[in-house]
Amino acid sequence: MEMLTKAPKGTQDILPGDSFRWQYIEDTLIDIARLYGFEEIRTPTFEHTELFIRSVGDTTDVVQKEMYTFNDKKDRSITLKPEGTAGTVRAAIEHGLTGGQLPIKACYITPCFRYEKPQAGRFREFHQFGVENFGSSSPSADAEVIALADQALRTLGVTKIRLMLNSIGCLDCRPAYHTALKSYLEAHREELCPTCQERLVTNPMRVLDCKSPICAEIAEGAPKVIDYLCGDCATHFDSVKKRLSALGISYEIDPTIVRGLDYYTRTVFEFVTDAIGAQGTVCGGGRYDGLFAELGGPSMPGMGFGMGLERLLLVMEASGARIPEPDRCEVYIASMGAAASVEAGRLTAQLRREGFFAECDVMDRSLKAQMRYADKIGAAYSMVLGDNELKAASATLKRMDGRGECKISLGESFMEELYQIVLGRQEDDLLDAAEKL
Repeated sequence: MEMLTKAPKGTQDILPGDSFRWQYIEDTLIDIARLYGFEEIRTPTFEHTELFIRSVGDTTDVVQKEMYTFNDKKDRSITLKPEGTAGTVRAAIEHGLTGGQLPIKACYITPCFRYEKPQAGRFREFHQFGVENFGSSSPSADAEVIALADQALRTLGVTKIRLMLNSIGCLDCRPAYHTALKSYLEAHREELCPTCQERLVTNPMRVLDCKSPICAEIAEGAPKVIDYLCGDCATHFDSVKKRLSALGISYEIDPTIVRGLDYYTRTVFEFVTDAIGAQGTVCGGGRYDGLFAELGGPSMPGMGFGMGLERLLLVMEASGARIPEPDRCEVYIASMGAAASVEAGRLTAQLRREGFFAECDVMDRSLKAQMRYADKIGAAYSMVLGDNELKAASATLKRMDGRGECKISLGESFMEELYQIVLGRQEDDLLDAAEKL
């Protein structure tokens, strides 16, 4: 019975009292993406498993250990998406977006699923904000995507973040690096963790991404991929760095950044912070110029990033970021008696149609209990309706902070009078704020 009343491990409920935080973050991220020309895309929560095997890579931890995969009723292998890029690329290919105006700029906020050990800011069901730029191979696209992430984090009040930058080359220059890296790692084979011993055979660059302290120490002495870049990749990387400097975005070169997915090429980056303890990644991404062709589409470059909202919220709180409070009730209409209750409901509906946040009693509370409730929800104004008010077709509108009251008609001029009163209060509040300054 306990399983029925407890969320599965690695998931969480966002309760009504906390949802405004998420809405603020999501709205801010989408608004900033829109400033850069990115429009929202929504893709399915699950995809054919082969999509992730071919895009993410069958040697990655995501595919080997973390995906939620099952067979549907027609025995087709289906996977809950572990990240947002693959589905977005699939959608662009399926719907022929690649044949239209370039670049294609898409952004999304989507649930993702990975079977990992739950910890602070990491869940098995998590939410990811991402942007994808399809069609541009220019370093300017790299700089623009990184600038978007930088602006988003700073707008949300995230402090003490550092941009870590690297280039992992392309299919032309990476084989020489793989040879040098594998030769170095072979000399440390017995010291590597069992997982990295397997990676040494399947994908040696994955060793650089291992979180084991011993493997991380070995990785520090490994050959640097930027020392093996071909001419084109080196020129591209230099241009990215110059453009970031021109934008006033500082960065550090970190040759161990390879990202956890196989589709990355050339530029890779992470925004990291130690605001919530050990250094962690708040946002990460890079270029993936071969992904479209790998999935059966045309040859088309891509650049993007993903940002986990759970981790982001933790970092914002640790940074002391200000999250605006949710809107509060503007007018609460209390009532005494059946006829007054009907009129309170009518006036409340009228207020709501005009855009006011209004409430009235739906719990059959006493008048005293109604007023306690109005105070608890932070109502700006309250108004009590009873037989006398209905007969006079007017009532007293009171400020809940005790700073005044006035008579207001319940007839045709009700809305006009209310607007004047509320606007007057707003002007008073502005004057009060100015005096405090």
